[in-house]
Amino acid sequence: MLLYLHDCFEQHDTGSHPECPARIRNVNQQLRAAGWTERCECPDWLPAGLDDIESVHDATYVNQLERWCQEAAGRIEADTVVSPGSWQATLMACGAAVDAVRQISAGTHNKAFCAVRPPGHHARPQHAMGFCLFNTVAVAAQAALTQGLDRVLILDWDIHHGNGTQDTFYDHGQVGFFSIHRSPFYPGTGAADETGTGRGLGWISNAPISADTNPRTFRDAFTRGAEDLATKVQPQLILLSAGFDAHQADPVGSLSLQEEDFGQLTQIVCQLADQYCDGKIVSLLEGGYHLDHLPQSVLAHVNELAD
Repeated sequence: MLLYLHDCFEQHDTGSHPECPARIRNVNQQLRAAGWTERCECPDWLPAGLDDIESVHDATYVNQLERWCQEAAGRIEADTVVSPGSWQATLMACGAAVDAVRQISAGTHNKAFCAVRPPGHHARPQHAMGFCLFNTVAVAAQAALTQGLDRVLILDWDIHHGNGTQDTFYDHGQVGFFSIHRSPFYPGTGAADETGTGRGLGWISNAPISADTNPRTFRDAFTRGAEDLATKVQPQLILLSAGFDAHQADPVGSLSLQEEDFGQLTQIVCQLADQYCDGKIVSLLEGGYHLDHLPQSVLAHVNELAD
C-alpha cells in the first residue's frame, strides 16, 4: 500500500481553528508508531501543477487564493482560514492525490491512503468553503480520467455533505458520487432527490441521515447507497473522501460511530473495489477534529485498507 505523509501539512497554520495542524501531527505520529511507515511504501511526491488544479477550479479563484495565502489573509470566508504555508500545503495535498492515482493506474499498487490537509470536499470550482481550499478528491478524479480511465466512483462518509464534489460532477457522467451525511446539518445540501443532471443524471446519490442514527443503520445505509451506485457506474477506480467526524466524540460533527465502525466501513469499500476494479482505492483524509479519536479512527481505517 502507498502511504502519503509529510510534515508540510503542519505549515497550514489556522491558529485556534478546529482544523488545526495538531490533527495531522497526531495522525502521522499514530501511523508511525503503529509501524505503517515501515510496512507501506511512502513516496516522495511533487505539489500538484496548476493544470491539475485548474481541471477542477476556475483560474481566477486559483490566482486569488495564492495571493490570499501570500498576504496571510486569515479568514477568507465564514469558516476558512489561510496563512503563508497554506498554499504549499494545499498543492501538496492535491499532489499526493494525483501521484496516488497515477501510480495505482499504472498498476504498481492497488491502494493508497493520503494523510493530507486541508480537507477538500466542500471546495467549489470558484470558492473556498468549510475549511477547504482546493477539492482534493475532485482533482484526483480528473487525474484518473487523464490517465485514461472512463468511470470513477467517489464515496464520501464524512459527516458533512461533500457539496463541492457534487457540484463539480453534477452533470459530468463519468464520475459517480455517493455521500452519506448528517441532515439537517452544514452545508445544507445533499437531499435524496439531488441525483445529477444531463449526462450526470443518476450518477449522484445522497443518503441524508438524522443525528440519532446508530452505527448499524449508518453502515447499512452506506452499504446500500455505495453498492447501488457502483452497480450503475461500474468503476475502474474508487476514491474515498474519508472523514472521521461522525465519531461520537467529535467536537464539530459527531454521530454515534466509534473507531471500529470506520474499520467496518473500510471493509465495505474494499469489497466493492475487489468486485469492480481489482481492489483499486485511493483514500483521502477529510474531516475529523477530535485530536485523540481522529488518529485512532484513521488507524482503524488503514489497518483494514492495507489488510
